[in-house]
Amino acid sequence: MTVISIQSQVAYGHVGNSAAVFPMQAHGIDVIAVPTTLLSNRPGYPTIRGRVLEAQLVADLLLGVEERGAVDTCQMILSGYLGSAEIAAVVADFVQRARARNPALLYCCDPVLGDRDRGLFVKPDIPPLVRDRLCGVADIITPNHFEFDWLCGVKATTSAQMLEAARTLMVRGPSTVVVTSAELSDTPDGQIETLAIEGSNAWRVRTPKIPISPNGTGDLFAALFTAARVRGQDTPDALSHAASAISAVLERTAARGTEEMRIVESRDELIHPKRIFDVIAVRN
Repeated sequence: MTVISIQSQVAYGHVGNSAAVFPMQAHGIDVIAVPTTLLSNRPGYPTIRGRVLEAQLVADLLLGVEERGAVDTCQMILSGYLGSAEIAAVVADFVQRARARNPALLYCCDPVLGDRDRGLFVKPDIPPLVRDRLCGVADIITPNHFEFDWLCGVKATTSAQMLEAARTLMVRGPSTVVVTSAELSDTPDGQIETLAIEGSNAWRVRTPKIPISPNGTGDLFAALFTAARVRGQDTPDALSHAASAISAVLERTAARGTEEMRIVESRDELIHPKRIFDVIAVRN
């Protein structure tokens, strides 16, 4: 089982590939990690060192991966934070070439664009490329609620609105839409939701809203969902696994009182969460 993961990389902390690689490896998946940035740490600290990589360098790394034959045996490509519109274009071209060589290959796009607290936090030329090119070639997308609304051009406040918007989005490309950090009109106080829409089916899972918001939770969720799908789980089972595992990580992080997620020390629960949250089918 192999995943090509194209995301940011930090030396300190857990975002991008620095949050995604270990959880997938813990599930027995061989991860080919291609960086889009090399940074000392995520934004939000008093200082940050390093830079977004040149698009040509990312293209060369991906070409080298192709030359090793990894595309032919890979099950999934996962992309996250890209850093520049030029890198987004490089990734779109790579996905199209890879799928021409390996039609069974799936592509999961985590459209890292922004969040409810900060709005869009990427360069302004990135979101249109992610929406129009990457989502168009993706099989699976995993936006948070803010990103989902931006991609769809609507504000979904009910599950019915979210399903309708997701299916409009699916006409343009992805067959599976997973919306994380969803807060809808019927979401109970103290809980947060993740919804998955696939064809005529939809599911939702509710987990406790833990009073912390560390960076990288979306990266971790996409990695856990990808790992479950690569290992053969269907969408509702993958949804339950990813939501349950990330809830366990956040509980441990809150207990430790740290800014960065406690991913490594949560290894066992990444694979076998002690508390499994049920997935509920959503009626159309």
